[in-house]
Amino acid sequence: SEKYQYIIHGGKTPNNELSDKIYVMSVACKNNKKVTFHCTEKDLVGDVPEARYGHSIDVVYSRGKSMGVLFGGRAYIPRAQRTTEKWNSVADCLPHVFLVDFEFGCSTAYILPELQDGLSFHVSIARNDTIYILGGHSLANNVRPANLYRIRVDLPLGSPAVNCTVLPGGISVSSAILTQTNQDEFVVVGGYQLENQKRMVCNVISFEDNKIEIREMETPDWTADIKHSKI
Repeated sequence: SEKYQYIIHGGKTPNNELSDKIYVMSVACKNNKKVTFHCTEKDLVGDVPEARYGHSIDVVYSRGKSMGVLFGGRAYIPRAQRTTEKWNSVADCLPHVFLVDFEFGCSTAYILPELQDGLSFHVSIARNDTIYILGGHSLANNVRPANLYRIRVDLPLGSPAVNCTVLPGGISVSSAILTQTNQDEFVVVGGYQLENQKRMVCNVISFEDNKIEIREMETPDWTADIKHSKI
């Protein structure tokens, strides 16, 4: 039951409330007719990530240990900066990388010089001790830069080490769907390339050793509903 666990963090409710809660969910019981899940709320100490949405949270594995990696997203502007007209205005969260220890409930923020701008609705892929951050939308600049970052986490006995590398070959996309097709291959579908322009191209992301390759795949025969819808 502890082999597969699911991490839930943040989000935005229909009432425009943001959550900073973090939950760990696992399968408690499974039989032919019914699956029962067990969900536990985790209280964090240290550099606790603010309530947000449009972010990513993944798990990395290094030296027999695991750690959550949280990045990006949007949050409400600070209360001191709010006005009646802009009470629900949001801004990009600072581009900090948070390491979350689910066992001890500790969170630590890291400032990496390669990450200068806040990003939301990016694509994230976790592989062993590494997170790949692809695309995303910068609200401050209203751009979807062709980002591709590699964030590597080392978990020795002492303090963790986090480093970031800017890689070539990224794509401009936000709010896309990511699905895994085999152990070393993922597919990116949908999303936006501009504010009012859907992204109709699909990409295959493949890994070989420590190399990542992103290439366009044959475009599906989209239905009329997909072609003409706004989202």
